[in-house]
Amino acid sequence: MWEELGISGGTAIIILIALYFIVKWAVKNGVKEAYKDITGKKTAEDTEIEMALGLDTKDK
Repeated sequence: MWEELGISGGTAIIILIALYFIVKWAVKNGVKEAYKDITGKKTAEDTEIEMALGLDTKDK
C-alpha cells in the first residue's frame, strides 16, 4: 500500500509514530479542556506551569 504512494517502509513507520503522538497530544488536551468545562477548575498540570512561570494561580 505505501509503495504505491512512493513511501518506503521506514518512512511509513516514522509517519505512523508522528501520527500517534499527534493524536495522543490532541486527546490529552481535549480531556483537559473538558475537565475545565465540567468542573470549572484548573488541572494540576496548569497550576504547576503557572507556579513555575510566576503567574497568578487563582482559578478564574
